[in-house]
Order: sequence, then C-alpha cells, then structure tokens
Amino acid sequence: MVGFGTVGAGVAKLILEDADVIAAKMGVRPELACIVDTDTTRPRPVQLPPGVLTTDLNRLLNDPSIGIGVELVGGTGIAKEIQIKMLRAGKHVVTANKALLATHGNELYRVARESGRCIAFEASCVGGVPIIGAIRTGLAANRINAMYGIVNGTCNYILSNMSSKEEKFSQALAKAQKRGFAEADPTLDISGGDSAHKLAILASIAFGWEIAMEDVFVEGIDGIAKEDLRYGREMGYRLKLLAIAQRSADGRLSLRVHPSFISAETALARVDGSFNALSVFGSAVGETLYYGRGAGMMPTASAVMADVIDVALGNSQTTFNHLRLRPREEIKQFIEPIGEIVTRFYIRVMAKDEPGVVARYGKILADHQISISGALQHEGTGPGDTVPVVITTHRTQEKNMAAALAELRKIDIISGKPVCVRIVDIPQDKDA
Repeated sequence: MVGFGTVGAGVAKLILEDADVIAAKMGVRPELACIVDTDTTRPRPVQLPPGVLTTDLNRLLNDPSIGIGVELVGGTGIAKEIQIKMLRAGKHVVTANKALLATHGNELYRVARESGRCIAFEASCVGGVPIIGAIRTGLAANRINAMYGIVNGTCNYILSNMSSKEEKFSQALAKAQKRGFAEADPTLDISGGDSAHKLAILASIAFGWEIAMEDVFVEGIDGIAKEDLRYGREMGYRLKLLAIAQRSADGRLSLRVHPSFISAETALARVDGSFNALSVFGSAVGETLYYGRGAGMMPTASAVMADVIDVALGNSQTTFNHLRLRPREEIKQFIEPIGEIVTRFYIRVMAKDEPGVVARYGKILADHQISISGALQHEGTGPGDTVPVVITTHRTQEKNMAAALAELRKIDIISGKPVCVRIVDIPQDKDA
C-alpha cells in the first residue's frame, strides 16, 4: 500500500484485524506486505508489525510476491506515476483516487491493459456505498437512462444545517470543519469539483463512454443563502447539491453538478447530514437507490478492501478486461451543452416596493419564453425598501433563463443580483 493517511490506516486495520474473517468468508486471506509513506514517525490509530512501514517504493515494485498495489496518495501528479509504475511492475492496482481517474483514467486503463493488469476503483465514488459494482455488474443488463446523486457529504451536511437549523453558509461550513466533515481548505467540495470527479467516473461506467471533466458542467454551493432554503421549503422543495447524468431520447448526455431544488417527497430529499445517496434509473429495473456514508476512514477502507478481495478472487481482472468505453472522439458531439438543457427554475429578486414591479418582472420573463408556475411574497421590506419576490417557472431552456437574468440585472426595480436555482424533477417510480 502506498499512502498511510486516514484511509490507509483504516485499510491496514481491516487487514490486520479481520484477515481471518475475510478468509473464512471469501476463501482468500489478505496479507499486508508493506506500506510506503514519506512519514514513518507520525502516530496512526493502528499498530503495524515491525518492518512493514517503509519509505522505499521499490520494496513494493520489486517484490514478486506482492500481487496488488493500493494507491492512497491522492492528487493527480505523483499518484499517477505510482500507479503506472505499479502496473508496469506487474501489480494490479486498487485506488480511491477519484480526481486522478476523472482526469487521467482513460490513459491509466490503457497502461493497465498493456500490462495485463486491472485497476479497481470502488472506493473512488461514494465511499462505502458499493455503487461501481452495482452499475458495472448488478445493472449490466440495463440501459442506464439517468442518475441523480448526492455524492459529497461535506456539501450535504452544510445544506442540511442551513435548512434545519437556519445557519448561514459560513456557520454551517465552520461546523462541518469542526466535525471533520470538511477539509481546512474546503474549496474542492463546496465548488462542486469533488462531485464532478465522481460523476465523470460513474457516467463513464454507466453509459460506456470516455467522459472527460470538460463534459461536466459544475456549479458549487458557496452562493447559497439560508433564505432561499427557507423559501424553497415553504414551496415544498429541499435543496441538494446534485450530480446529474441524463440520457435523452435521441441519445444525448447531460452531465452536470449544481445546487438543485427537488420535491420534498423524493427519497433523495430525505438524505441529510454527511450521508450520500444515488438514484439510478435502468431500462429494465426502473429506479434503484443506493445510500450510505460517502467518506471517512472505515467506510472508504471497506470499499478499498472490497476491491482487494475482488482482485484476489480474479473477478476484477475479468470485469476490467470486458470494460468497453467508446472513444472520446466518437462521443464529444453527443454531450449536451448546459445552455441546451430544459428544466424548471426558482428565482428570487429583491424588488422595489412600488406599483408595476411584478408586471415588468413578468414581462421580461415572458419575452424570453419563460412561464411562471408559482409565486411567493412575504409582507415587510428589506434593505432599501425592497421586498423578496420568489417565483418558480415551468420548463424552459437554460439559455432562455440566462438571457432573462442578464436583462433583470439591468433594470432599476431590482436591487442586487437575482438568485436562480434549478428545480430538478426526479422521476417517481411508484406502484400504481
């Protein structure tokens, strides 16, 4: 194993404490040959046998008795070099590195095939929830039509607290950091980047295409105000950072990560705190829902060990050999630009409290082919004698909304920047 951080400590703990249980249940017994890390003195929550921890990567690469290399370094630089070295040294690779796979996965898969080895990456998406295996094998007979996922526990914890406890974004973020759900630098999480990495990996497996990060539209949660969660809740919605992959009737793919209002009646709306969930719609099975902890030492270590066992049994090699992704050159034309998507919207403006405001507001929307479906306005005034005017729209193209918002920003009846959040209608797969 390369990397002895939080997850690495969890993997070591499982191997050292539960190897006999695994052997009795699965017929293979994992053995921890060595752990490579630059820091061999920092205390960890697991006691290693003498001589296991080393700073020498060659000890792993040059030992023919080691069949599996686990990469838990993170990042896209040195981690890529380590994986390539392990593959070319004849080791199968197990990794939790979502950023690396989302950015360089196609290249690494080619190196693995050239080396006659496999890459297993269940732990790269949604932590301890076995979603990769479910999509790749459990749903293999299905044409995947859509996925809607809460795949970042940090953002879900923040939004849950902003909704249930009326906390400001900064307060909820600080609490997430204190609880260990958010990094000291939470940029990758709150910007939506972490969710986009996971969506790129999941979409490539689900649809059989070589997906690149540039195919995924990304918008984070740092611009969300607690007032909008409250207004949305009054209108029957909950706000989540969703990772969305949709296949249209003509075969085009929409891949996007952004804050989304969803009906409070949906299963995903009830996923709170740091938990993750993914709803997958298959052509034969209908909706399937996967739920659990998406991060943390032991949930992620559980997924890493599931891959280690699957590689040891020979299952991962077979699955990897039969993984077929259509080349990127063939599929770029089928990626739907964000401006072309059709959805509903929530809009809040701080409007001057004077006659004719709503009429002017509505005319601008109508001029851009946007129809209002609902409205909410409370009595009382805000800064500069303004009142919050909240509306929801019928379905319209994103580019229509972008043009309307640009015009709204220019008129003198609106104070500040209009708030716009997409409303996502998740299909309801119910018995009649």
